[in-house]
Amino acid sequence: MMQQTARSNTYKTIKDKIIKLELKPGERVSENKIAETLEVSRTPVRESFVRLSQEGLIDVYPQRGSFISLIKEEDVEEGRFMREHMEIAVVKLACQNINSTFLQHLSENLLLQDNSISEKNHQRLFQLDEEFHHTIFIGCNKERTWQSVQNMMVHLNRTRMLSLASELNWEKIVTQHKEIVEAIKNQNETEAERIMREHMALVNIDMASLKTNYSNYFE
Repeated sequence: MMQQTARSNTYKTIKDKIIKLELKPGERVSENKIAETLEVSRTPVRESFVRLSQEGLIDVYPQRGSFISLIKEEDVEEGRFMREHMEIAVVKLACQNINSTFLQHLSENLLLQDNSISEKNHQRLFQLDEEFHHTIFIGCNKERTWQSVQNMMVHLNRTRMLSLASELNWEKIVTQHKEIVEAIKNQNETEAERIMREHMALVNIDMASLKTNYSNYFE
């Protein structure tokens, strides 16, 4: 059981470092160095590399080594497409039946988002952004749908983190979150859908700037 936990924790930790860009696209990674840093044996690191390679986050080249994969625009778009359709469907459901407890959670989350902007803490804002959207899914009893979306989000999440680190659209993101909550409170499905579409479109707006400023991160 402990061995299984070590495998799972190692995989999640490495994946989290890739998404948060602590391990940068194109960076060479060593099983030995990662194992030493995480204070684990090479076995769970090697197994994690295999899983992450299957997910397209690590590229393994014989005789050359392992590298964090570059960001592929088509993978980002596929993740955005999946998320947009699921987010719109769920926010419309939220307008119909989300309860006051979840609305309170969303309101508290928005206050923390404002604080994160004031503190210029982009990693905290990323976490709160995830929690905000996750709360809407949970409030609509769509937890498994959220998990399915997350499996498609790994490449998109790297660009989202890069956008936040570059301070692109911070204020716009939080403003749209506030508008989404208002639409849910007012049970206005049409407005909720409109705002969510605009919210998801920020990825495309940011992409051109990111590719210019971080060209070495993209394929």
